Amino acid sequence: MALVKVKPTSPGRRGLVKVVNPDLHRGGPFERLTESKKRGSGRNNNGHITMRHQGGGHKRHYRLVDFRRNKDGIAAKVERLEYDPNRSAHLALLLYADGERRYIIAPRGVAVGAQLMNGSDAPIKSGNCLPLRNIPVGTTIHCV
Repeated sequence: MALVKVKPTSPGRRGLVKVVNPDLHRGGPFERLTESKKRGSGRNNNGHITMRHQGGGHKRHYRLVDFRRNKDGIAAKVERLEYDPNRSAHLALLLYADGERRYIIAPRGVAVGAQLMNGSDAPIKSGNCLPLRNIPVGTTIHCV
């Protein structure tokens, strides 16, 4: 992942730094794991503008992220890494051995093709999900 400084050709581009990650998936998201996201545009339940200067922007779809990681004992392979417009972290699309796909927040160091596990018997490595009682003291944790 590299940071690219953009030339200040206009006031809006002055100070702009882009994150370039060649490992990210170039296509669209996995459609079955997305929902449309409604924007409030600064309006309340009556439709009156209560917060000025809100709204606009590019249309976003919300990605359904698996925060539970409750498929214990089933191996999963990282199919691809994706950009998520709704958060500052990237997502990893997991393909489980039974054919199910789920999004997780991508941990640092996980690449395409990596094998991940959930459950109390999973080894301690980046991307695996274990109960807190099975993680030794001093281990770096992620997405609690």
